[in-house]
Amino acid sequence: MARMWNEAVLYGVRNDFARPTVHARNLFHISAAMYDAWSVFNDEATGFLYGNEVAGFSCPATEFDIPVDVLPEQERAISYAAYRIIKHRFRYSPGVGFIYAHVDELMEELGFDPDIEQTEHADGNAAALGNAIADCYIEFGLQDGANEQGFYENQYYQPVNPPLVLDSEIPGNPDIVDLNRWQPLVIEGFIDQAGNRTEDAPEFLSPEWGQVVPFSLSANDKTIFQRDGFDYQVYHDPGQPPLIGTDTSAAYQWGFSLVAIWSAHLTDEDNVMWDVSPNRLGNISQFPSTFEEFQSFYQQLEGGDASIGYAENPITGEPYEPQMVPRGDYVRVLAEFWADGPDSETPPGHWFTILNTVSDHPQLEKRWAGQGEQLGNLEWDVKTYFALGGTMHDSAIAAWGIKGRYDYLRPVSAIRAMAERGQSSDPAAASYHPDGLPLVPGYIELVTANEPLAGTNAEHVGKIKLYAWQGPDYINNPVVDKGGVDWILAENWWPYQRPTFVTPPFAGYVSGHSTFSRAAAELLTEMTGSAFFPGGMSGFSVEANDFLVFERGPSVSFSLQWATYRDAADQSGLSRIWGGIHPPADDIPGRRIGEVIGKEAFDYLSNYF
Repeated sequence: MARMWNEAVLYGVRNDFARPTVHARNLFHISAAMYDAWSVFNDEATGFLYGNEVAGFSCPATEFDIPVDVLPEQERAISYAAYRIIKHRFRYSPGVGFIYAHVDELMEELGFDPDIEQTEHADGNAAALGNAIADCYIEFGLQDGANEQGFYENQYYQPVNPPLVLDSEIPGNPDIVDLNRWQPLVIEGFIDQAGNRTEDAPEFLSPEWGQVVPFSLSANDKTIFQRDGFDYQVYHDPGQPPLIGTDTSAAYQWGFSLVAIWSAHLTDEDNVMWDVSPNRLGNISQFPSTFEEFQSFYQQLEGGDASIGYAENPITGEPYEPQMVPRGDYVRVLAEFWADGPDSETPPGHWFTILNTVSDHPQLEKRWAGQGEQLGNLEWDVKTYFALGGTMHDSAIAAWGIKGRYDYLRPVSAIRAMAERGQSSDPAAASYHPDGLPLVPGYIELVTANEPLAGTNAEHVGKIKLYAWQGPDYINNPVVDKGGVDWILAENWWPYQRPTFVTPPFAGYVSGHSTFSRAAAELLTEMTGSAFFPGGMSGFSVEANDFLVFERGPSVSFSLQWATYRDAADQSGLSRIWGGIHPPADDIPGRRIGEVIGKEAFDYLSNYF
């Protein structure tokens, strides 16, 4: 029953606006409400909100007569709690008609009357109990700092940079004021990650989200920063990212130039083959902490990280079979798989789909933390959804609190802005500027007079050129066309994204994907009692020329394989670099923070069961 309603929430997310913060909160509150409904019938469990007080908000419990046949009434209470909150939270969604029809049909299939709205449940009415729990979460959500009543609008944040207009007639980034701060984007026909069209430049999503009441985040880990009359609350503060014009300029230029260099990998025609099995990928034991360590952790030219792989599958005792795939196929699929584009569940929901895949695996033994008796499907689902929901909610609060505080720009802004200034490697060469892009032979060079990029009247001579993905202008029909890789003017550089989206509308530092994914990986490791996927390996099938959304590919069929949940999370972080969304400076702090959040959330669950 919990699985049915989790799928219903994910259906709602797919038909709503692309709002990772809002949906992490929705997934948590609905999962927690289902857990509370279940816990009323279980003497060994304590509710999260029902019968408890959270951040000063009280939801008193009422005496409830427990029936002899518990399971049907548990399922009834769970269903009414989830149904009521879904109807409330998604009532202004662009796909509200689809969402309402979906959950109404589910109630009908289950034999539950959606018109029962009573909340008095002392007589043992499980439907009324579910409604009462839903009311608690609805009222709690109206005062938890998310500004739900104001449609989650920003109350204080204002960008310092004018928008970057992404138009082939306006190259570069001529109007940027501060190369260290976030910049809105203006895109004709902008379509968000959920497929919804917006005409205006999207506002920064949730820069004030650090104010929201968390699940397990501790006030001891919170720092408050004031800017423009607002207190930005930051959990697990990672400190400043690299900034241009400071003593960390070299790290800034190296990181954003690496994003441009990795863009050269987005082709299956360079004859580079990789083993993309756990035989070669994964098994990272330590993250870098200094600029020098970043340079050795990330493979600047080849791509990838310090993975060493595994000698054998610890579950089967056999070596992992190599899986040789064109690098360009692998990295494009990786970027698309983790991009959470149109009709997706957004990053927090993505990990719920992974959890469901794990729960369905025939080799998984549903023992909490890998110990004790096996749990029934309902108890397993209720507990794991509650746990993952709280962890994803905390990850959103931590990551977006940092995003709002540091207000850091994205690669499309930084690369184009640095390119306009010139190159920073050789003061004696053309187009020198200390804040320009560093030259890297074969990847970042100066335009010379005797090449096509020079222009009709040599107007581009001396500008910066990149060997990179050519962008969506080279794709007329995504069923048959590929953007391809070649030399382009750096002022026209484009992330590996569709032309109506380009980059998510919020600051880059820290990476939400890295934070969500590592936190989920740590939690799944703790909940299942094993770092490894069931059977020692995941397996997400990818069909040739039937996976990529905005260009043709991949050229071959293969599987995304990770030995451990942490390996999957690490690849999620790398995918955002190949996708042109984040530099390494956004990735590693997100992974570190997610690791802490996942472990702390699991420990915190002992307060409830």
